[in-house]
Amino acid sequence: MHPAADDPATRAALTGYQAGAIRWLAGGVMAVVLGFLGGAAAVEVAEAGRRIPGAGILVVILVVGGAAAAVAGAGALLRARRWRHGLARGRWLRGVLRIAGPAVISFEPEGYDEWDPDDEPVRLRLMSTSIWRTRAVQRMHDAEIRAARINEREWVLGAEGLETLYGAREVRRRT
Repeated sequence: MHPAADDPATRAALTGYQAGAIRWLAGGVMAVVLGFLGGAAAVEVAEAGRRIPGAGILVVILVVGGAAAAVAGAGALLRARRWRHGLARGRWLRGVLRIAGPAVISFEPEGYDEWDPDDEPVRLRLMSTSIWRTRAVQRMHDAEIRAARINEREWVLGAEGLETLYGAREVRRRT
């Protein structure tokens, strides 16, 4: 079996995910820089005796929002790196996706027998909290997908024709 990372669609999806992460990181850094430059300009103008209405709140929004975007982008870059390494070691498993709630899903790999009491699906929770990504996964209810285990608790989901990957964490049943 070939590693999941050898699939051209997987490589393209990872590259797209990484590009999005870089955009978030770069945009966040630019917003922070603009916030500091705008703050310095507002101080200079204020020292000259003029005030710019709303400059303070704009500076705060740029710095705080930019910092949040940069953190999100850095986290996504680290996730893309972790996924790339995990997909290089693992292989895609085919199966059916079942939706149990807004972000709670289960993956039934090929060969899963729902009548066998010892056979359980892989219960997962989406890592993304964005509404559009959650809804995209919900639209795949009862669809055949592919999933790859990245590490002990993390999985990556994809499907034929999808141009992106979705991360999920395994949910263990409490005994």
